Amino acid sequence: MIERTLFGEQHEQYRDTVRRFLEKEVAPHHAKWEEDGYVDREVWLKAGKNGLLCPSMPEAYGGADADRLYSVAMFEEIARQGYTGLGFGLHNEIVAPYILKYGSDAQKTKYLPAMASGEVIGAIAMSEPSAGSDLQGIRTTARDAGDHWILNGSKTFITNGWHADLVIVVAKTDPDAGAKGTSLLLIERGMPGFEKGRRLKKAGMKAQDTSELFFDNVKVPKSNLLGDLNRGFIYLMQELPWERLQIALSGIAAAQAAIDQTIEYTKERKAFGTTVAGFQTTRFKLAELQTEAQVARVFVDRCTELLMQGKLDTATASMAKYWVSDLQCKIIDECVQLHGGYGYMLEYPVTRAWTDARVQRIYGGTNEIMKEVIARSMGLGAR
Repeated sequence: MIERTLFGEQHEQYRDTVRRFLEKEVAPHHAKWEEDGYVDREVWLKAGKNGLLCPSMPEAYGGADADRLYSVAMFEEIARQGYTGLGFGLHNEIVAPYILKYGSDAQKTKYLPAMASGEVIGAIAMSEPSAGSDLQGIRTTARDAGDHWILNGSKTFITNGWHADLVIVVAKTDPDAGAKGTSLLLIERGMPGFEKGRRLKKAGMKAQDTSELFFDNVKVPKSNLLGDLNRGFIYLMQELPWERLQIALSGIAAAQAAIDQTIEYTKERKAFGTTVAGFQTTRFKLAELQTEAQVARVFVDRCTELLMQGKLDTATASMAKYWVSDLQCKIIDECVQLHGGYGYMLEYPVTRAWTDARVQRIYGGTNEIMKEVIARSMGLGAR
């Protein structure tokens, strides 16, 4: 196995902190949360007290001013243990960075410390019933009404949506301008006209609250515009490489965990008088999976290095997201097969990982969209 050189001693110490937190505060409850369809809000407050929320935020806003490798260690540990109900990643490294990078001083002061403590849970609302990966096709509108906006529309598949106290909503502020007429608005729980729909029942990631959001003539103060008017699509495009890399990071960690679990299972499980691992077909299959996982790991680590250097481009991040999410599904499916009938039982971690993995090829932009992004970077745009 190739030695990883990304992390220093402090990153590994932080990983241990995350691991202990998950074992103590998440492991005893996650099965119940999967039945409920959401995690308890209490775990968010405990995560805040343990320094697990917004670690890369400046200390002035309640963070630790840590580099993103601390968050990478957290993504990997959560994925390795299979606790997909936790929406910390989106909260920490998508929602909060938007506010830090594009928000006013007043917005940063108001929201970020509360997000770091877990008192405010963040979400971002892009997808709509008729517009998923195609962000240019959104129909939610924000009409200029003088000293405020009037927001109308709906969103769906929103992670942290049911718990969310603060939602970054993507809306058309100039419907005739296409992508150039898109803005980001900060919508708070309790605003009249802002309603949360049902918690969506999913094939996997069952403990992660995912919901519909509805906006009916919501009066939004002009001060709740995030960044500049009609620059929302540009902001989204600038932040997508990091979001897509996060999917790849979690995906390869989950795939490696499935391989490790399968190795242990096949060493113990017996068939025809020997262990399953005793069959050459089993050993060769696991060797193939480990090789593929190792190749993907090296690429993702290199992408992470580029991210830390500010050099990760959209096409390369799209390659990582598409390749790893496809590979993750393949690897875990093969691991399920090696578990035999028990691989179809939800009491086994590999089975839950199997159901959780499938959406990785869809969210963050479908893998078909990833291939389109890559093709265009090669000068192969549609004519």
